[in-house]
Amino acid sequence: MTPLPTLTPQPRDPAAMLAQTLAQWDPHQDLWLFGYGSLIWRPDFDYAEQRPAKVHGWHRALKMWSRVNRGTPECPGLVFALLTGGSCRGMVFRIERHRVLDVMPPLWDREMVNAVYDPRWLPCQTPHGTVKALAFTLSRKSPNHTGVLPDPEYTRIFAQARGRYGTTHDYARATHEGLVKMGIHDRALARLLALAPRQDD
Repeated sequence: MTPLPTLTPQPRDPAAMLAQTLAQWDPHQDLWLFGYGSLIWRPDFDYAEQRPAKVHGWHRALKMWSRVNRGTPECPGLVFALLTGGSCRGMVFRIERHRVLDVMPPLWDREMVNAVYDPRWLPCQTPHGTVKALAFTLSRKSPNHTGVLPDPEYTRIFAQARGRYGTTHDYARATHEGLVKMGIHDRALARLLALAPRQDD
């Protein structure tokens, strides 16, 4: 019996994924975006409003390999992703409808450079009601999902990984500080940051 050929996964096309995402947006409405990592402290886009928000069924996790923004192919770093389970507190941003087509391409280049995330529209609870917002999630089946990493691996990554936007450690620390300013205490993130090598080591 002739063995079946092994299928190699096709690379994902960021432009096609952006077009598909925008096709799911009502151009007569403003677009909401859920930020749970660097978007909280460095949005880098024009928005009309921001609100604290909470998503159920997903949680923030420093478990996605980064080979461009916070690491390299030779020394991958880590970035946050939304993984299934639990809940996540963050921020939603309202982008006015007439600005969406200008805001989304550079945002896509930042967040979807390798088309790793799965963009999803998620209900986000805010103090002024629930809004459906675009969020960048990650499948546990993705090759970019780290799975469970031992503590010494986090220490090594914090010490070594650097990409086009800086180090993994600076990214994680800035996210923690941004969350604290919002009154959000992410104990899992605080524990990981305690694993970072001391500056004078």
